[in-house]
Amino acid sequence: MLELRPNCEMCDRDLPPEATEARICTYECTFCADCVDTVLYNVCPNCAGGFVPRPIRPAVDRRTGVSRVHQPPGTKRRKLKYDLDDIRALVAVTKDIPPETR
Repeated sequence: MLELRPNCEMCDRDLPPEATEARICTYECTFCADCVDTVLYNVCPNCAGGFVPRPIRPAVDRRTGVSRVHQPPGTKRRKLKYDLDDIRALVAVTKDIPPETR
């Protein structure tokens, strides 16, 4: 099940479970849309994959037992392990390659 991480790994912006500006890669790395668009250029600094909007888990049960009440979002905040120079170097050689061919 998707973890729904609580923050942008780059700028530490809060990304609550209902945030429409949250973006994730296939490994659930989580960033805000602003960082993805203006710093990362759709390149995950952890895996070099692309990003998609993070799905929004229902706040209330529309189906019995299926909502944030029963599957709460994650609470562990994440931070990048790479410095900005390393990220910029990866982005520079990757951003022009479509995610589906990286």
